[in-house]
Amino acid sequence: MIDTSYFINKFHEWRREIWEHKYLILISLIIFALAMSTDFMAGDYVSYKAHVVNVHDIILDHFGPYNLNFFYVWGFVIFFWSLCLYPFFFKTKKIHIALFQLSILTILRSLFIVLTHLQTPSDAIRVVAPQLFNVLKFSNDQFFSGHVAIPFLGFLLFKESKIKYFFLIGSIIMGITVLGMHQHYSIDVFGAFFITYGSYKIGEWLIKKLKLVKV
Repeated sequence: MIDTSYFINKFHEWRREIWEHKYLILISLIIFALAMSTDFMAGDYVSYKAHVVNVHDIILDHFGPYNLNFFYVWGFVIFFWSLCLYPFFFKTKKIHIALFQLSILTILRSLFIVLTHLQTPSDAIRVVAPQLFNVLKFSNDQFFSGHVAIPFLGFLLFKESKIKYFFLIGSIIMGITVLGMHQHYSIDVFGAFFITYGSYKIGEWLIKKLKLVKV
């Protein structure tokens, strides 16, 4: 007979940690909802209202375009939900921290894409995604690449765990994918690593100032 006591104890421990951090999790969810709203408004602005320009890119001139639609769509879905669900199940004390850091990154990206009116490269491969995702599909939201930034944020958040390699490799795969499809310029990809690190450090500072770490 299988001894279920270990799993029962782990479940009770998980439930206790969720309950102990419930207010911090609620606050982080509210902030995340606000961040997603800013992302939607910024994406709508650059897609339909902003005056955008097309520029040359030495890497794109010699690389692609290639149809990597599967990796572009489902790779992003996997890394985004891994960033959200991994702490929920395995790093319960960091749920609110992960959501807060993701919110800071999203708000920063919204600001950057509003300030940088770069047009999606004219030869970009058309993205084909399920109807459900169309509400989040924008154009000209170039600088910086969220496809690269989100998995790299996962690497920074969980650098003490082996899953960091999953996120680090994911950020590289996403960088190659968005460049290969000509959905982003090279500066969008390379800049994502530096800005994400800066966003992460800003988030760490704010978490301490706002006392979002439960002692």
